[in-house]
Amino acid sequence: MSLTLWSLQDAKNRFSRVVEAARQGGPQTVTKRGVPAVVVLAAEEYERLQHLDKMQQPSFNEHLLAMPVDDGEFERMSVTPREVAL
Repeated sequence: MSLTLWSLQDAKNRFSRVVEAARQGGPQTVTKRGVPAVVVLAAEEYERLQHLDKMQQPSFNEHLLAMPVDDGEFERMSVTPREVAL
């Protein structure tokens, strides 16, 4: 997959071509003042990347199970509760 660069002005003027190139040839990079600013890619590719990202993230259960385990002891602070006026 080759990297295709479009200046912002060219991308504006030829947006249909940018979209079609993204659908047929892969991601299209749009530059602003010569610096890459955004990438246009096919919806299918975006969905594929989103799916991969979700697969790599741990589930909530996995996150909880990965928490460090200690001896269960901790220092308690000595505080006096304040009085509440009713």
